[in-house]
Amino acid sequence: MAFVYDKEAYDMSLFEAEEMSAEDIQVKKQKERKKEEENRQRELELVKRRRKISFSLIGLVTMVMIALIIAGQAQLTELNQVIVNENRKLEEKQSLYIQTQMKLESKYSSDIVEEKAQAELGMSRADSYQKEYISLEEGDKAEVEDSGGSNIFESIANAIGDLWS
Repeated sequence: MAFVYDKEAYDMSLFEAEEMSAEDIQVKKQKERKKEEENRQRELELVKRRRKISFSLIGLVTMVMIALIIAGQAQLTELNQVIVNENRKLEEKQSLYIQTQMKLESKYSSDIVEEKAQAELGMSRADSYQKEYISLEEGDKAEVEDSGGSNIFESIANAIGDLWS
């Protein structure tokens, strides 16, 4: 009888009185087995509960992480769309600027200005006799001579001023 039970070190039945009948011993052993079986069942249930809880927590953490990743990707997509829209607007504005520059250059090109100056204002290019070159030994200097006559721009300005008065 010694070492029948896993958890007991001694067979206590050896120290008990022989008064117990064989049926009592059988009943006592059955009760002890039931208690051990119940303890094992409780332990198994605890282990199962712990596993369920741990799997639930792992699942919850995984779901939260997936939700955060999806939210981050959604924000990233929105920002990329904003950038694309702003780049499109920038390209449109640059195109409009280039078109405006081209119109301005075509309207005020040097050929057109020269034609208008000759046709409408009666101006001409400066001839060589109108140019006077000087050399200075003492460095650069400029002198402005006051001529008695007025140039063409002053005469045009005076003519327009006379019309308004």
